[in-house]
Amino acid sequence: MVEVDDRAGCGADVMAIVAAVEAVLAAEEAGECEVGVVLLDEHEMRAINREHRGKDEPTDVLAFPIDEDEGLAGVTRMLGDVVVCVPVLEAQAVDGGVTPGAELLDLVVHGTLHLLGHDHETDRGEMLARQDELVAGLAPIPYPAD
Repeated sequence: MVEVDDRAGCGADVMAIVAAVEAVLAAEEAGECEVGVVLLDEHEMRAINREHRGKDEPTDVLAFPIDEDEGLAGVTRMLGDVVVCVPVLEAQAVDGGVTPGAELLDLVVHGTLHLLGHDHETDRGEMLARQDELVAGLAPIPYPAD
């Protein structure tokens, strides 16, 4: 189950976000999981980044794993939350020459992979390569600015 909370009011297609997360979970053979996706403004993201990472600035995406274990048989795994900063994603889309929906897809996939235990800061590029592979097989998330 995937729940989306658009606190930033960006109007991105919630069902497309759910489908993107579910596609990553299926591709990674994660089994039955619960994931939250929260879309925030830069003030909320800055506060979260400061509290959890000691960085007093907004960032594009953060992942907060809850259950890193496989869990019990027959019990839904509480995987965690992916938190996306809408103003940062919009700026990155402009800088990268992509649509906001394409950038949102990239960040949602990135955060979901982190929830599943991938870490681009410690691997040899495997996570980012897997992210690119997954994103290539998915359509951008419909986004009002697109």
